[in-house]
Amino acid sequence: MDPFVHKSGNTRWDSLSLGEVMLRLDPGDVRVHTARHFTAWEGGGEYNVARGLRRCFGLRTAIATTFADNAVGRLVEDFILQGGVDTSLLRWVPYDGVGRIVRNGLNFTERGFGLRAAAGCSDRGHTAISQVRRGDFDWDTIFGPANGSRWFHTRSRRRRHGRRPQIRHARLL
Repeated sequence: MDPFVHKSGNTRWDSLSLGEVMLRLDPGDVRVHTARHFTAWEGGGEYNVARGLRRCFGLRTAIATTFADNAVGRLVEDFILQGGVDTSLLRWVPYDGVGRIVRNGLNFTERGFGLRAAAGCSDRGHTAISQVRRGDFDWDTIFGPANGSRWFHTRSRRRRHGRRPQIRHARLL
């Protein structure tokens, strides 16, 4: 089945992504377990698509995601703004001061060397986006006549009964 794509000009965005955006911590040329300094970036599969389309092709993109309202969330928001991706669909949830209820995801990514592939370690427990439920985003307004997107990008990493993850576009709408 061919994807349905709106014609350019009659939507607010060329591409809208729904997914997690994490704080990516890069240890440079050393391993995570021996690093003493990290470079901070933003990252996440769906967001990376939106940022790439914006920066490489000049398309109008947005990210729909949720952050805990704390310094890490505001830092990631600033990175998104620097990337030129529309942040009007960010949801902020209260932070409990500890991260027992809600927090923002962290991703540590080592570079590959020679035959050793790149390695990553994510810290994603209790993230704000993992707690999103039906109704948290007003999809009727987001895809309504005043907004809309030519392309909607999301994915699911959730495994059910040993099966491969399935893309669930319709359920979220």
